[in-house]
Amino acid sequence: MKAWQVHENGEPREVMRLEEVPDPVAGPGQLLLRVRAANINFPDALLCRGQYQVRPPLPFTPGVEVCGEVIAVGEGAEGRIGDRVIAQPRIGSGGLAELAVVDAATARPAPEALDDAEAAALHIGYQTGWFGLHRRAQLQAGETLLVHAAAGGVGSAAVQLGKAAGATVIGVVGGPDKARTARELGCDLVIDRRTEDIVAAVKEATGGRGADVVYDPVGGDAYAKSVKCIAFEGRVLVVGFASGAIPSPGLNHALVKNYSIVGLHWGLYNTHDPAAVGACHEELTKLAAQGAIKPLVSERVPLDRAADAVQRVAEGTTTGRIVVTLN
Repeated sequence: MKAWQVHENGEPREVMRLEEVPDPVAGPGQLLLRVRAANINFPDALLCRGQYQVRPPLPFTPGVEVCGEVIAVGEGAEGRIGDRVIAQPRIGSGGLAELAVVDAATARPAPEALDDAEAAALHIGYQTGWFGLHRRAQLQAGETLLVHAAAGGVGSAAVQLGKAAGATVIGVVGGPDKARTARELGCDLVIDRRTEDIVAAVKEATGGRGADVVYDPVGGDAYAKSVKCIAFEGRVLVVGFASGAIPSPGLNHALVKNYSIVGLHWGLYNTHDPAAVGACHEELTKLAAQGAIKPLVSERVPLDRAADAVQRVAEGTTTGRIVVTLN
């Protein structure tokens, strides 16, 4: 089969190579998938750079999220040939390939309301958003949600989930094109960080109260501005550090302003509470069927353009999701 391989760490466009490799085989408890679509995630770039929390041995194949068709079922695994599923291949044996092996226990039925590319972009981003907003930040209907990088893959999911929960959503973006996308996603107010004062705009929109929940996958300056416009008993949800800058919270500031700093590592739920992950998928499937959520797939590219797609996601120049399609 054809698969992208990384033989040395570096920038994705420079180190990813499309090669012929042996077909994988489904072992005990595993499914062999014909990959129909693979969503590009920021961790794919970190894997290439050797900066992810897990460093697979070289060479490895990136691609942490796929939609595929089951073509073989390993011993003891639950699954049927022909099923369309979404899954996360094991780190290093990823989905930027024609075939991928996944653990059967982690595969979920692909929602019928979504096509292959949309389904491939559902699992990580929307699970992260749902657990972050509902389990960690306890977002309530009528509250104000501030979403950084609102037109990006992670942020766009949070915007849709926030609206579905009955929140007023303020989206922060960089540039007029992304502002347009954020409005189309349903943001009640869009702030262009390049030309507007985030803190002043949030305070004006909330009558001085501030945002009840902040969804921050950016870190750095985004976090610094967030704590200046957080409401009494607000919750700042730390999701990631796409800016590359990890902030150092002033705990005295959290004390005197009475807000919470809440961390989210969604992957831990797969080991600590896998039943909750399954229940969340059922909820997301219902929301997709209702039309309340739909992954924002801005580009669909063929397999031979995957390295360029990973590079552009790494550089933060994309809107929504780029999905590699193989059908």
